[in-house]
Amino acid sequence: MTHLDSLEMPGRELNVQLSDITSARELLEGVIVDTPMEHSRALGRMLGATVHLKAENLQRAGSFKVRGAYVRMARLTEEEKSRGVVAASAGNHAQGVALAAKKLGVEATIFMPRGVALPKLAATRDHGAEVVLHGSNVDEALAEAQRFSDESGAVFIHPFNHTDVVAGQGTIGLEILEQQPDVDTVLMGIGGGGLLAGAAVALKQQAAKQGRTIKLIGVQAENAAAYPPSLAADALVPLKGVRTIADGIAVGRPGEIPFEIIKELVDDVVTVSEDAIAKALIFLMERSKLIVEPAGAVGVAALMEGKLEELGITPKSVVAVLSGGNIDPMLMLRVIQHGLAAADRFLTVKLMLKDRPGELAIISKIIADTDANVIGVDHSRIGGELSMGNVSIVINMETKGSEHSALVLNSLRAEGYEPLVMS
Repeated sequence: MTHLDSLEMPGRELNVQLSDITSARELLEGVIVDTPMEHSRALGRMLGATVHLKAENLQRAGSFKVRGAYVRMARLTEEEKSRGVVAASAGNHAQGVALAAKKLGVEATIFMPRGVALPKLAATRDHGAEVVLHGSNVDEALAEAQRFSDESGAVFIHPFNHTDVVAGQGTIGLEILEQQPDVDTVLMGIGGGGLLAGAAVALKQQAAKQGRTIKLIGVQAENAAAYPPSLAADALVPLKGVRTIADGIAVGRPGEIPFEIIKELVDDVVTVSEDAIAKALIFLMERSKLIVEPAGAVGVAALMEGKLEELGITPKSVVAVLSGGNIDPMLMLRVIQHGLAAADRFLTVKLMLKDRPGELAIISKIIADTDANVIGVDHSRIGGELSMGNVSIVINMETKGSEHSALVLNSLRAEGYEPLVMS
């Protein structure tokens, strides 16, 4: 991977330029909102720097996707518009295309996989698009959308692999520089790469005009990270499979157009774990009062995991892009539970007790004295590990973090019990 401090490699022409992005911004005037830049003092204390969050989760349709979708569709010829458009997505791109089509008066057909979250399905239909449920995943929906395009003549709107889409997504880079002029480091998630590529052109080329540099770091979920091997090989390397809660960036193969830009302009790509993403979502809800989907929180996860320090970057002014906020409430519930457990604020222990009156009351008092909150108890007298006269209990409780969890466990052990921590 090339680490650049200059505008671009001499003699190499990128397929998207700053002029394309400024033109895209003119097209988007009155269509999107300039999303706010929120100051995060808590993250700033962690990093010893000024940290701001670009709240694109508050964008129309709930994510940055409407930027690229609208620019791509606005530049279609009248004849192309008359044929309608088709796309495939499990959420954000679907809503972006549907909203853009409504604004432009274009018929839109969106293929979504069966089992798509009901809120995303309803939102896409509410924008006026015809939704067709097909396949068990996005890849199958994409294949069907392409077949539909070939047969019907509808224009296929790719989620990231088109210069107009990249230019539209890049408008976020112009907003970042206007809202936070002294920014020196920007982090954002990567799926196919359209957002990162467009933002890289805007940020790097505009900074070069100002005679300075900006570090740009891409972030992927570690179980859906196609860019690191692709950049190492200088070729598109598809993954055999992806599995992550960050469905908005669960892309198994980089886009050709974004890849060429990212390998030239982006300083590095890091990965974060599922636990780190869940912790970041909890942090954003509690400390910033922002509802963000998992894919939108990976930049914050990278900051919390110390990824900049690992790269040897000591920033003064950081911006993390919260790329979307379209999270299904059921997934949110699971992520909150997982995030609390990952942050040691949800403790589950298994204990073997004598089956006699008052034993559970003793355990309850020990836990109460540590100021932990029991939220569930399950007990059983049957099981291969149990002998006559014994009972197994599982206790779920809320704690205040790792130190408090350790206090609870040590208090139980001090009274002769042997708590087994369960994941």
